[in-house]
Amino acid sequence: MSNKLLIENIKIYTQEAVYEKGYLKIEGEVISEFGDMNELTKKEGYHAFSIPTGCMMIPGMIDLHIHGVNGADTMDATVDAIDTMTETLPAEGTTSFLATTITEKKESIERALKNVSHYMRHHNQAGRAEVLGVHLEGPFINREKAGAQPVNDIVKPDIELFKSWQILADNQIKLVTLAPEEDERYALIQYLKETGVIASAGHTNATYKQMLKAIDSGLGHVTHLYNQMSGLHHREPGVVGAAFLREELMVELIADGIHVTADIVDLTFQQLSENRLILITDSMRAKCLENGEYELGGQKVIVKDGKALLDEHTLAGSVLKMIDAFKNLQQYSHCSVQQAIKVTAVNPAKQLGIFDQKGSIALGKDADIVILTQEFEVFLTLCKGKIAYRKELNS
Repeated sequence: MSNKLLIENIKIYTQEAVYEKGYLKIEGEVISEFGDMNELTKKEGYHAFSIPTGCMMIPGMIDLHIHGVNGADTMDATVDAIDTMTETLPAEGTTSFLATTITEKKESIERALKNVSHYMRHHNQAGRAEVLGVHLEGPFINREKAGAQPVNDIVKPDIELFKSWQILADNQIKLVTLAPEEDERYALIQYLKETGVIASAGHTNATYKQMLKAIDSGLGHVTHLYNQMSGLHHREPGVVGAAFLREELMVELIADGIHVTADIVDLTFQQLSENRLILITDSMRAKCLENGEYELGGQKVIVKDGKALLDEHTLAGSVLKMIDAFKNLQQYSHCSVQQAIKVTAVNPAKQLGIFDQKGSIALGKDADIVILTQEFEVFLTLCKGKIAYRKELNS
């Protein structure tokens, strides 16, 4: 018997409209019907949820750049590690994500790629955040902009090496962060474009002219804007200038107020608008855990008061939750809920080419749904129509 659910009397942000007092039906794993409450007729056979007054429904958020959470990391290369990620992320409103690697020895990257591919084939399931593929961050980056990426394992962009990795990953590498200036004649960027993989500029010291050549070769994305890249200068626009000026680029941002200050988040939103921005967490295994000592890419990371640091000055990923990025953007830029939805759900889905399945509340799409309270706290998360997280109410 199919799973038939009904959610009533809730504000719904759908793909086309906002229903101030709406309803939504789910059959199996997909959205089957929605509308205004006065249009609701048949309720028999549906399990109805009890939702607190004043809640709102938004599409599940999609994190294109996340290393780990709750003690687990993609590079652990175990089913248990990915299980932990898929079970934990719905509590922050994330219903699908790209498992993100880091620059390490080739053997470590290969184990992680095989593990994610295996997990996608055998362990993705409704009721958990869905692994959509791999974000290969490094090792094809610039040593001068390594940040928390282990310098000794950085290598030059190599098409043959990437081909072998894509085979190991069962063609599930969806996005590659690289330094365009290290890619001779932009050959890997061109190959990625030809094979349907997103090429992203990150951990890069590229000049503006190099960025333009990379864009012409197929570059279409920028990894965590501002962090570990050539900045904006009035005589050399750099990677940041290219991100601002070139419409071909979708641009990631870590809106935690730490990697990027509140004022710069506001400036970035004004420059890029909701049309080219994608919020990501870049979170590491310490997210959801206490202050202390952790590991990233084989390196010691100290987490204290919301910051993850390799040393006194070098940030090592974040402990940011997607729901907090969603709230921070609205607070810092005064954008609307609809605009925040676009940069956390619509844009990442479109960038991955899966907007026909995910990224908005629409008929026939996966029932990846987040219900927020009036305070923008996650109350309930559904992944493909099954409860993945439910907030415990105070008695």
